[in-house]
Amino acid sequence: MNIFVTQMIPQTGLEILRRVYPDFRINAEQRVLSRRELLEQVQGADALLSLLTDKIDAAVLDAAGPQLKIVANMAVGYDNIDVGTATERGIMVTNTPGVLTDATSDHTWALLFAIARRVPESENYLRAGKFKGWGPLLFLGGAVAGRTLGIVGAGRIGSAVAMKSRGFNMRVLYTSRSPKPQLEAETGARRVELEELLRESDFVSLHVPLSPDTIHLIHAGSLRMMKPTAYLINTGRGPLVDEAALAEALKNGVIAGAALDVFEQEPEVQPELMKLENVVLTPHTASATVESRSKMSVMAAENLIAGLAGKKPPNLLNPKRGQVWKI
Repeated sequence: MNIFVTQMIPQTGLEILRRVYPDFRINAEQRVLSRRELLEQVQGADALLSLLTDKIDAAVLDAAGPQLKIVANMAVGYDNIDVGTATERGIMVTNTPGVLTDATSDHTWALLFAIARRVPESENYLRAGKFKGWGPLLFLGGAVAGRTLGIVGAGRIGSAVAMKSRGFNMRVLYTSRSPKPQLEAETGARRVELEELLRESDFVSLHVPLSPDTIHLIHAGSLRMMKPTAYLINTGRGPLVDEAALAEALKNGVIAGAALDVFEQEPEVQPELMKLENVVLTPHTASATVESRSKMSVMAAENLIAGLAGKKPPNLLNPKRGQVWKI
């Protein structure tokens, strides 16, 4: 089998793949392939193990050829893949859900505290030699305990973020396509419309998937609905937020601060955001723990191996009644 892995992944996943297919090909550099390189490298592939940074569209599927059987995405999200076209061509598409829930929800809390308590800003101040002693007005931040947490999208990760708020005695509001009885029972959370959540929350945390309906879910008007003392946290997908509008809102005091792990034109960051001190920026590392990334690599490898063996992969995204998969 001609198998191509688009970027280095943890060795745990590669070892599982190597046991069955020792001669797979891999981009051994820790960088995203250019479009031209990706189109060249996928040629003749029976299977692709891709990452969310790889745009797997019709052109890539064409370049791979009609023998391509499966695209195993090492990510929970799959907005980088044209699943519809893959399905039409009998190509299986898989993802790696569940294993990064704790890592991503933990990072959400790290960002929440970092922006509320001005941690990066105050650390830079100290490292620059400006700290001359304790002062009653030095880096005053926002309180967390007892405040209102707004969860936009109460799926696995959003619900985990909400559950972890119990230690801080927070009031929880959430949006979701369906009620979450367990979340409500354990946190006292209340399901509301987005507008109410934005108006009442002290912290707004984004966890909805990216779709045509959620692009720029947070825009200039949304930000004006929020409290001037509120904070926005995004560990979901970058295009959920209009970054230019966010930069203006932060500059003008429309909201107090923001913390982002994902970006609209990743890896580029809106230049105005880079100039601001009331925003915390991390390079898409919410799931970056040894444990979660290793589990993701294992799941991706197992999905790929199952698909090539003619079995239904554990995390098949495009099952279709009557579908004849290429095996």
